[in-house]
Formats: sequence, C-alpha cells, structure tokens
Amino acid sequence: MIDPRAEYTQRIAAIDARLQRAERRHQSIANARLSVAFVTLLVVWAIFGRGWSPWALAAPAVVFAVLAAVHDRVLSESGRQRRARKLYERGQSRLDGTWQGAGADGAAFAVGSLIARDLDLFGRASAFQLINTARTEAGELALARWLTALPTIDDVAARQQSVDELRPMIDFRERLSLAASSVPLSRTGVIAAWASTTTPMFGARMRLIFTILTAISVVLVSAELLGWFPAPMLVLWLVVQGGIAMIWGRRLVAALGGVDAATEDLTLLKQLLQTLEAQAFASTRLAALRDALTHEGRLASARIAELERLVSALDACRNQLVAPIAILFQVQAHLIMAIDRWRVREASRIALWLDIVGEFEALASLATYAFEHPDDPFPELVDGPPRFEGDALGHPLLDARTAVRNTVHIGGGRAPHLLMISGSNMSGKSTLMRTVGLNVVLALAGAPVRAARVVLSPTRIGSSMRVEDSLQDGQSRFYAEITRLKAILELTESPDRVLFLLDELLSGTNSFDRRVGAEAVIRALVEAGAIGLVTTHDLALTELVSTLDVPADNVHFDDRVEGDRMIFDYTMRPGVVERSNALELMRAIGIKVGRQ
Repeated sequence: MIDPRAEYTQRIAAIDARLQRAERRHQSIANARLSVAFVTLLVVWAIFGRGWSPWALAAPAVVFAVLAAVHDRVLSESGRQRRARKLYERGQSRLDGTWQGAGADGAAFAVGSLIARDLDLFGRASAFQLINTARTEAGELALARWLTALPTIDDVAARQQSVDELRPMIDFRERLSLAASSVPLSRTGVIAAWASTTTPMFGARMRLIFTILTAISVVLVSAELLGWFPAPMLVLWLVVQGGIAMIWGRRLVAALGGVDAATEDLTLLKQLLQTLEAQAFASTRLAALRDALTHEGRLASARIAELERLVSALDACRNQLVAPIAILFQVQAHLIMAIDRWRVREASRIALWLDIVGEFEALASLATYAFEHPDDPFPELVDGPPRFEGDALGHPLLDARTAVRNTVHIGGGRAPHLLMISGSNMSGKSTLMRTVGLNVVLALAGAPVRAARVVLSPTRIGSSMRVEDSLQDGQSRFYAEITRLKAILELTESPDRVLFLLDELLSGTNSFDRRVGAEAVIRALVEAGAIGLVTTHDLALTELVSTLDVPADNVHFDDRVEGDRMIFDYTMRPGVVERSNALELMRAIGIKVGRQ
C-alpha cells in the first residue's frame, strides 16, 4: 500500500527538479534569443552598410523562430509542472488537516437539501471541499449529486469498483486534473447552453440562398478577370449581395456569438476527452464510460477537432488580408452555418461527453480521497429493512489520528431501531450523529468510510440539527423546526428507507409541549419503519424508550471535573446520563450561578 504523504513529497521533489532544469533551459534559450537578435542587427547593418543581400536575414530569422517555438514549449511545460505542484501541495494540506477554506466549497449545492447544513456537506470546511478535486462544473455537479442522492446498491458497487481501480492511478488522475487546470474552473455550463437544443438556426432555404450568392460571385469575378464583365458592375453586385446578406445578419451574429463563447471550453473538453480515450480500464463502469466516447467508429475528441478546424477557418476570415475575399464569397456565412450543423448533429453527444467527464472527475475525486485515507474501508451495502452497523466510527472531517471512535448499530432486526442519546453539554452527542450521517453519505456516494467496518442498507437521511429562525421569512426557530420535522415525516411515506437524526427536539418551546411533541414525532417515525438517533437534555424523554413497540436503547455521553477543568472523553456508554454540566460550564466562563 502506497503511503500518500511519502508519495506526494517524492512527487513534489521530482517536480522541483524538473522546474530547476526548465529554468536553466529557459535562461539558456533566452540568452540564445538575445544573441540571435544581436546577430540580426549586425546583418541588417551589413545589408544597408556593406551591401549584403537581404537573403542574409533568412538564417537568423529561422533560428530565432525555432528558438521562440522551443521557448514556448519550455514555458508551457513549466506552467504545467507548477500546476502539478499545487495539486500535490493541496493533497499534503489535506493530509496535514490544513485544507479548510482551500478550493471550491460547493455552497450553491446546499440549496434545497434537508441534510447539507446539518452534516457539513457543502460550504467552508465541508465534505465537498475535502473530497472535491474536479476542475469542471460537470465534475462538481456529479460529485454534489452523489453526496445528496439515494443510489441503488448496484450503483454504489460500480462506484466502489471504479474508485478502487482509480485509487493507485496517480499519474492518470494528475493528467485528468491538469487537462482542465489551465483555468480556475472550466465553464462547461457554456458548452451545455450552446448545445442545449437541436433546433438549427439556419434552414435549407437560407443555405441555398447563400450558395447561390457565392456561385454568382465566383462567376462574376471569373468573368471580370477574363475581361468579360466590367469592374464597376462587380462593385454593384457586392452592394446587392451585402444587402441580401443583411436580412440574416442578426441571426449570423447571434450564432457567431454562441460559437465564440463555447470555443475555448470545447477545446478544453477535447483535452479532457483525449485523456480519457488514451487510458484503458478494467472495471465495468469505467470501461463503459470510455467506450461511450466512441460513436460510429469516431472518437469524441476527433469530432471536436472537426469543429476546431471550422472555427479556425472562421478566425482566419477575420484577417485583414483574407477578409475582403471572405466577404466577397460569403465564406463566413457558410462556415457559421457549417458550425451550426455540427452543433445540431452533435448536441446530444456533447451532453453525453459532459456527463462522462463529470462522472470521471467525481470518481477521481473519490479515488483521491480513498488514496489519502488508506485505512478507511469500503462499506458493505445490503438489501432489506433499514440498517446501519458502524464499528469504531470516526468523523470524516476530524483528524483521524485524534478523533474518538464509537460503535453504533441500529436497525436490521437485532439492533435497536432508536438510540436515545442523553448527556452533558459539549460531550459529543451531536458530533456522533454527524459522524453517523456523514459516513452514510460517503458510503452511498461510493467512497470509503471512517470506520473499522460499516454495513448498511441504502437509506435516505432526514435530519433536524442546525435549525434557525429566519427574519426574512418571518419564521421563529420553533416554526422552522416543526417544518423540518414535517418534511422528515413525509420521507417515511415514500418507499425509501429512512434514517433520522434529531438533535434536541423542540427545544424552542416549554417542557410539557416539548415532551408531548417529541414523543409524538419519534413514535410516528419508528412506527413508520424508520431508524435513527435522538439527542436530548430532557431526561424525561428517555422514558419513551421502554414504551415503544420496537427495540430502542438509551445511551449517553459523560464528563468529569478535575479541579477547575472539565474533561470529556467523547465515548458513548449505555444507559441514561446521571448528571448535567450546564452550571459548571457557566461557572467555567465566569458567570456566577448558584452555590460555588
């Protein structure tokens, strides 16, 4: 098994050595270019002062051009190596636990999710920010979907197999990342918008009209060159032709704008596709994705290269020397219409290519996470009733070297369907629920889990943990919480299995209403077949465990006071907590309450 820290250190050292060699080549070539420039000046002086032939400039000009081309390649490779170094530096920061705040956080993907904020899926220091290495919008979207959607067991198995194959393929993952890292993030959404419709902008009649215009221009120019047609009449024809072309001018300009917006990203997409096309894969899903890039015997990158040739020709028409001829023969219009036909023909393929790139990047992100956490196993997914068995569970966002681990088994027949968690403040109750929830999310995404062992059934999570009031929406905290609870209850009405995580139920109301309401919610969830965890400070609520028709247990977290310090061991124990630390905590920060 490869040590990720040692591997990244070794790769950074190798990159530094290559950069040093490239810097020496850069200096040598720069000095050589200066020397050639000096020689060129001497030759120019000799041409004008000594009567040398102007052909004497040919040799230094050729040498200078060759040096310039080599110099560009050296600078390009140096830029690539610097991007690779940043890639591994970020990997080191993840291993060191200093990754928070670096990279895209996917905060926009949290909108509409019942669990995103509660489980730190998106935003700063989130699971998305830790795992994501995608460089395209398609890749980020695919990863975000996997972190929030409920897959089938077969889907998860295919992802696990793919991630396991990609895990040791460091060079491939580097090439994939660098292919898209010349910009902060590929605007693949531009490509998707450009190819979002298969409706042609130009019909057959318009193509016929411009073909006729071009044919007439060819005939008239030929006649003028042979002396059969007076030049003033040719100028008149240009005016007439321009007037006819202006009828479709706006449509041509609009089509040209769409091409210009998508061209850069299409070139980037081609580079990504070439990286995928050149790699062989053994796992079923990866091989299928790669094979889908070939259609009717042609690779996706070759199809984009065809478009690039059309765009290159279109760019050439803007050259001052070429433009008059292009205008005379309506070359731009023909190229724009050809590009539009390409778009219509390949629109559905572009969407597929983007999906494939996105899935590869999402799988590469999970594979990088798996590589950097070699001790984390893949979970076992099983069918049947809701079930979660986690041995030695740790929180994936905490340092694995210091995080305290606990074992949680719920559902599946023999284990309790409900764990009622009591305990003192700051003792680890909420962290345990987030540990369970985030490990479930990772498991269903296809990633390894922070545990010694996890067995689970695909389960939809409903959580109520970080509920706040909203001034803009005119909602109190209590109203926001009961709205969230209603949404969780509605999850149980679907065929999906449900895992609920409820933190301090209904703490925004009086003790009587809180107990009655909390009991009703919990009873409704377990009677609907859901399993879950509930934390509470209200010890009266712990009595509910013995009245349910399904197995349920009380567990707790505790603390101890040593001098003026409170000590937490964050270890889950059976039974109901026997003491509270609220007053001790208040005194610890200087608030005088009760007897000292």
